[in-house]
Parts: sequence; C-alpha cells; structure tokens
Amino acid sequence: MISTKDNSALLKNKSLRLLMTARVSTNFAYQMITVAIGWQMYSLTHSAFYLGLVGLVQFLPMLFLSLFVGHISDRYDRRKIVTLSQVTQSVFIFIMAFGNYNELITKERFLILIFFIAVAHSFEGPPMQALLPNIVSKEIFPRASALMSSVSEFAVIIGPAVGGILYTFGTTLVFLLTGILYLISGILIYHISIKKEIFKSEPTSIKSLFAGISFIKSRPIILGAISLDLFAVLFGGATALLPIYASSILMIGSFGLGILRSAPAVGALLMSAYLARKPLKHKVGKTMFIAVIFFGLSTIAFAISRSVIISFIALLILGASDVISVVIRSTLVQLNTPDYMRGRVSSVNMIFIGTSNQLGEFESGITASLFGTVPAALIGGIGTIAVVMLWMKLFPSILHVDRFEASKN
Repeated sequence: MISTKDNSALLKNKSLRLLMTARVSTNFAYQMITVAIGWQMYSLTHSAFYLGLVGLVQFLPMLFLSLFVGHISDRYDRRKIVTLSQVTQSVFIFIMAFGNYNELITKERFLILIFFIAVAHSFEGPPMQALLPNIVSKEIFPRASALMSSVSEFAVIIGPAVGGILYTFGTTLVFLLTGILYLISGILIYHISIKKEIFKSEPTSIKSLFAGISFIKSRPIILGAISLDLFAVLFGGATALLPIYASSILMIGSFGLGILRSAPAVGALLMSAYLARKPLKHKVGKTMFIAVIFFGLSTIAFAISRSVIISFIALLILGASDVISVVIRSTLVQLNTPDYMRGRVSSVNMIFIGTSNQLGEFESGITASLFGTVPAALIGGIGTIAVVMLWMKLFPSILHVDRFEASKN
C-alpha cells in the first residue's frame, strides 16, 4: 500500500504541484462551461440534435489538428504551447460572455464560438499529457498519474455543481469565471520546470506527422487499449443527454443537471484516491476489460432510471469504472513510449479520446432524435458491453497483461 507519506513526498515536487493546480483550474473551468453550454443550447433549441451538434463541432478541430499538434509538441516547448492554447481559449470565452451579456447570442453564433474554442483547445491536450513524464521519473509515474487524476477529479466534481448554481444567476457569470480560470492555468503551466530531454531531430514531413499512428499500430497492446476506450465511450456517451434527462425526464433543473454532471467525477475521485494509495499491480489487462463492462452496465441502469438517487449512483459507478480504464490506458501508453515520440503518440490518443467523447455526444444526439432519449442511452450501454466482448477476441494479449512493467510490446 502507498502511504500518505509517499504522496507527501511526491507533492514536494514544485513542478508537479504547479501542473496539478493548473489541471484543477482547467478541469474546473471546463466542467462549468460544459454545463452552461449544454443547458443554454437546449434552452435555445429544445433539440437533442443540436446537443449532439455541439459534440461534433468540438470534435472536428481535434480530428484535423491533433496530428499536427503532436508533431509540434515534440519539437517545441510544450509549456508555451499549452499556455498559448489556454490564453486563446480564455479570449474566445470572454467574447462569448460579452455576446451573451448583450443578448447577441444565437444558436449559430454560439456554435461558431464553440468551434473556435475547440480549435484552441486542440493545442492543449497532447503537450499537456506529455508534460508529466518530463516532471517525474518512470518509477513513480503510475502513482503520480493516479494522484494527478485524483486531484483533477476533485475539480470535475465541484465544477458542474458550481456551474449549475451559477447558471441560475446568469450564463455570463459562468463564462467570465471560466475565462479567468483558463488564464490562471496558462500562467501556472508557463512556470513549470521540466527535465531537459534529448529529442530526435526530424524534418517536418508526412511521415513524421503520422509517426504516432505508426508507433501505436506496431504495439498491439497500446492499440487495443486506446481503441477499446474509443468505441466503448463512443457508444456509451449518455452524458450528452443529461440536459434532457434533467429538464424533461427527472425534472430537476439546471442545478440538478450540475449534480448529475458531478456524479461521474465523484466516483472517479473516490477510485483515483484508492488507486493512488493502492495502485494496480496484477491482472491490469483483465481489470481494464471488467471496468469497461461496468461502464456499460451503469449506462444501462442510468438509461432506464426514473429516480434521481438511482441515476446519481449509476453515474457514480460509471465514473469509478471509467477512471480505472483511463489510468491503465494512460500508464500503458506513457511507459511504453519514448519521450521523443510522446507528443505525437499523445496526439493520436487525444484523437481517440475526442472521438469517444465529442463524437459520442453527436452519436447520442442523433440516436436520441431518431429513437428517443431513453432508447438512445440504453442502446449505448448495450453497445459498450458488446465492444468489450469483441475486443477480448481481437486483442487477447491484453488479457494476459499482468503488470505494467511487463507490458512492453
């Protein structure tokens, strides 16, 4: 078991403290604005299709820019890239606040601003993910990763609830606070000190841009792990439908929406705290498959629930199971990737994550508009479990991964 003393020693690392604080600020801001965007779009349109369209608008920039961002993350200062990304996001969020305050926001203008924020956000993920291995050693990386997830999820819990409360005082306030938090995060990231690494010098080319894809294809365990997450969350993206559940099914309003958005993070925080103290040591591959099955089962339970308490518990279990998969996947990827490739591999990973999250929201919105909200969520949960069964057949090597240290392809 990992003691509190061990975690205290980790926190003596100033750069790790700065990175964790920045992640808390960013996650807090992202969760607040996600609640505000979803609720406001549904208020403007009362359409599941437009809720799904928000996910698509956020996904497209990530799809087309992530490989390029990964490439520059391996060639330039990752801290400066993240800082510029977050400052740019704050600028567009402030514009959104100004437009909302002056009642200039229409659904079309709203989508355009969301798109530009997503473009800036695309430059944040890969270099941000690649920073942690530059700050801590490989030996303590799994523990640092779990600790990072734990403190980050704290903000993910508080953010939606605060966003839901503040929304009752006006969306403009939510947007202003979000912009300020992104500015704070950018400043903190800029002041991180990283270990000097020797990077491979490569000329810019199509081959170098797609090097991350080639690397992942050559490692079946990594490919299987991140693609499992992609398709499982793609089908199980019921969180995109939360505004409809809060408004029309559970009848709990914007504050209730914030509580529901917080539920997965509560489960994730509890599980992250447990993993930080008692990290996974054996049967990590099998554990990942089991966790994703629970993700699907909890999605099904949420889909058919008409009780706020049962819905909250289902989403809590969903978050706990998801963080197990995230910790295993991220550890497998980072420990099996040389530093000169981390930016590009992280960019491919971000495409997978973006596909599962944002495109999953679009899929849920389209399915809900065609078949109804409850059938859409139910189909998603069943689809997630089906994906796990298929991946056990396609990637049997993952089942045999016992320890992280022995997972290298």
